[in-house]
Amino acid sequence: MSKRLAASFAKANKENRGILGIFVSAGDPDTKTSIKILDGLVESGVDMIELGMPFSDPMADGPAIQAASLRAIRSGMTLKGSLEIAAQFREKHKDVPLILMGYYNPIYRFGVEAFLSEAKAAGADGLIIVDLPPEEDVELCDPSLQAGIDFIRLITPTTLGDRLPFVLEKASGFIYYVSIAGITGTKSAHLETIASAVGRIKHVSELPVVTGFGIRTPEQAATVASVGDGAIVGSAVVEIIADASANNLSSDETAKKVARFAKSLSVAIAKQTSN
Repeated sequence: MSKRLAASFAKANKENRGILGIFVSAGDPDTKTSIKILDGLVESGVDMIELGMPFSDPMADGPAIQAASLRAIRSGMTLKGSLEIAAQFREKHKDVPLILMGYYNPIYRFGVEAFLSEAKAAGADGLIIVDLPPEEDVELCDPSLQAGIDFIRLITPTTLGDRLPFVLEKASGFIYYVSIAGITGTKSAHLETIASAVGRIKHVSELPVVTGFGIRTPEQAATVASVGDGAIVGSAVVEIIADASANNLSSDETAKKVARFAKSLSVAIAKQTSN
């Protein structure tokens, strides 16, 4: 686990709470606004940033994040541009974990060695690559680990039996539990189901378990974070960006709207701790 991730989980554990991660697409709706959004998220108490690398065919993502990728691409965002945003973020925020999320096709075209070199130089702590199963570890997982970048595994409600330890064999950083069987932002899982799944995963791995997909409100984030090691919110944040973009809000106004929502998530998780 990267030092930044380890420190983030240790801090949250000391405060008897889960961490809060926020997903945004790099360059959504444009580079200037995207950078201001990231700065505002840190100021709002977000523990970890999941930075999406826009792709034209994001198969695991629902309508909101698909639209975010398309907005970013239309504004000129590329994989190279995503890495540049990551590097700018790291220059200003030395201690906040930064996870790059995306799909293998752009990385393959960019070149795995070149991508990992630039991701490492940009200060990325980990990768979440949705469409590479453990059977293909030689493609990116193994080189990523060798480069000192955590390779974060996705576990779904259908990852059962002997498949679970196999998938988690090379997992690092933390485990991302996908709380629903489906795409992002479309429905929410029951708390009992999440708690049961987190327990099943922890029986196999000592890594922290963070839950994402289907978490839309401060109350949901707080509750989910309390039964595992954290919560990641994506579609609900991206929808705020979409609304701001549709209403032609300025970069500052957009960043402030996102920051206010992120703050409400952070406060809710902290309050859950005190209850």
